[in-house]
Amino acid sequence: MRTPARRRSRTALLAVLLATLPACSGLPGTDRPTASTPSSPSESPPASAIPAAPTGPEAAVEAALATLDRRAQVWQLFVAGVRLDELDAGDALAGNGVGGLFLAGRSTAATADLAAVTTRWQSLAPGPALWVAADQEGGQVQTLQGPGFDRLPTALAQGALRPAELGAMADRMGASLHDAGINLDLAPVVDVVPPGTEAGNAPIGAFDRQYGGTAAAVQAAAGTVVDGLAAHGVTATLKHFPGLGRVQGNTDTTPGVTDTVTAAGDEQVAAFGALARSPARPFVMSSSAVYDRLDPANPAAFSPAVLTGLLREQLGFPGVVISDDLGNARAVRAVPPGERAVRFLAAGGTLVLTVDPTLVAPMADAVLARDAADPAFAATVDAAVRTALTAKAQAGLLPG
Repeated sequence: MRTPARRRSRTALLAVLLATLPACSGLPGTDRPTASTPSSPSESPPASAIPAAPTGPEAAVEAALATLDRRAQVWQLFVAGVRLDELDAGDALAGNGVGGLFLAGRSTAATADLAAVTTRWQSLAPGPALWVAADQEGGQVQTLQGPGFDRLPTALAQGALRPAELGAMADRMGASLHDAGINLDLAPVVDVVPPGTEAGNAPIGAFDRQYGGTAAAVQAAAGTVVDGLAAHGVTATLKHFPGLGRVQGNTDTTPGVTDTVTAAGDEQVAAFGALARSPARPFVMSSSAVYDRLDPANPAAFSPAVLTGLLREQLGFPGVVISDDLGNARAVRAVPPGERAVRFLAAGGTLVLTVDPTLVAPMADAVLARDAADPAFAATVDAAVRTALTAKAQAGLLPG
């Protein structure tokens, strides 16, 4: 039997031993904190360990994503054609949440009249604002020709201008497009047509759509156009990657167009890469021709080797890749419409352009079906949606 004195002695000794244990021991029955339950602000995780809230374009993208269900996200990946003699048809497309509208054909309408239409379209868009696009190159490829728009010379003639003259012309072009509510120009052409082969190059050289016969000449002139458009908030599009300067057939009207020459180190490929790195953040349009030395099995628009391996990985382009027409073009007509959209996105594309607007719904449905069945493809769609929305945020087409 212990005496009271001995019990007090043992109690004091136990108190001393407990006082020497580490604070992180977390013994049951003690008031000492464990590592996962800080007891004071001084023991909270350091600020550097807490992820910072997104800001700028990233925050705008996250806010937009929070308002879009999967269908709405996928529809952001489509740009649909609207005939210039049926502009009211764009209202329903805008209201359905399509990513953009493309003015197809020729118009002699004044800038103010077009602005009234494009403003209405923007007001109907239920989510992010629309890309409103046109083919405004010059020569025989000039969509908008009415009051307020300069009559533009061919690209070949533009390339022959002095830099200051071309810069002034590009600035006026950007201003007129902006005044009409156009924020995306499917120009300039970056294809290089070797001198002496122009007449046999059906899509480009036969119409003087090239800025010159060397990559250096094309790059200098096309860069001036990109900058002139950007000065007025109009995004340029470099086309048609990896180049249509060496083909004979026109992919819009001819199936099986093939380039047997262009390789990854070609000068026109390098010109695309240099221009794509512009601070103006231009889009890149993919060609629908087949390139034997890059991927003989697939048109460039459906080729991971071309769009991902060459453009994104080798040339380092992170931005928007828009297709050439995947609606009416003969080069892709043998492929079912839905599969065209799926294959383009799977290859590394971002925006599907279809001049035929009736194909948007079946194309989007095919993307949604594959998205639901294939987790890897769903991740690819996620990346495309973020790329598309980031471009809109940078262009001021997202709130915030």
